[in-house]
Amino acid sequence: MLVQQHISLKPYNTFGIDVSAKQFVSVSSLEALKSALADKQNSPIFILGGGSNMLLTKDVEALVIHVNLKGIEVVEEQDKHVLVKAQAGENWHEFVLWCLEHDFGGVENLSLIPGNIGTAPIQNIGAYGVELKDVFERCEAIDIKTHELVSFSKEECQFGYRESIFKQAAKGKYIICNVTLKLTKHNHVLHTEYGAIKGQLEQDNITTPNIKDISNAVIAIRESKLPNPKEIGNSGSFFKNPVISKQQFDQLKENFPNIPSYVVSEEEVKVPAGWLIETAGFKGKTFGTYGVHKQQALVLVNYGGAKGEDIFELAKLIQDTVKRLFGISIEMEVNII
Repeated sequence: MLVQQHISLKPYNTFGIDVSAKQFVSVSSLEALKSALADKQNSPIFILGGGSNMLLTKDVEALVIHVNLKGIEVVEEQDKHVLVKAQAGENWHEFVLWCLEHDFGGVENLSLIPGNIGTAPIQNIGAYGVELKDVFERCEAIDIKTHELVSFSKEECQFGYRESIFKQAAKGKYIICNVTLKLTKHNHVLHTEYGAIKGQLEQDNITTPNIKDISNAVIAIRESKLPNPKEIGNSGSFFKNPVISKQQFDQLKENFPNIPSYVVSEEEVKVPAGWLIETAGFKGKTFGTYGVHKQQALVLVNYGGAKGEDIFELAKLIQDTVKRLFGISIEMEVNII
């Protein structure tokens, strides 16, 4: 196991921020992961997956453990469903494509989400009316203190909107090693009602879509709105969509009659953070080497050479402005390091 010294993390984060790791090791097996944990000698560690949901604002003065576990396998098969286990280092979108090739349904709406399998449960990733929890069966994680492999059920993960136990009570205590999902083999339930999927299918002249058609529609929509991290540094949606009371929404609607919303319950509605940020005047705004994407106000971007702390300050400015204009607090979805 090779531990490298003072390694740039620029290739390992989708924002493309150039900061240094004091020590760096990439592990491709459970044994190597346990060995890295055992060798850390009480020094701080930093767990790195696909680097897609974080903003690095400073050098990492710790041992960075890059989780690079690979492998996808069917672990159980029934008449209607199949259980598929994927290792933490597998790229999420490539995993979705693997499921589509095998005609396993349930993750097609989650196409083109950046990141790796291992971080998907932490965030309870979601898009276009589907969340990971909808197909989640269990995950296995290493206890950082005891080095034991622990299994978490869906209930134990305590999933919420972009939330899980791994961001709350279990934060910093476990390293997710693999995830098992329960997918459909046939008679797939298609989710076409959310966002622009229906319109994209109509544009593609598809009247009876299958799961590959849904995936292709989602990919087309995302590519039209979101920048490719390989071309422009970003972490996808930087902010969560806030949930507010219906009373507050009705009051806002008096001043902003075009404000959109999605019903959460009889008492609450979800307001698109992108609309709030765009209405506040930030969409497409640039600040030298960084800014807000011109097609999607939810996305903060690094045009090249930006510092993480500058992007973080922009995010805080957006939060303060939205709060002042609308009285709504928007929460950062991206982890600030």
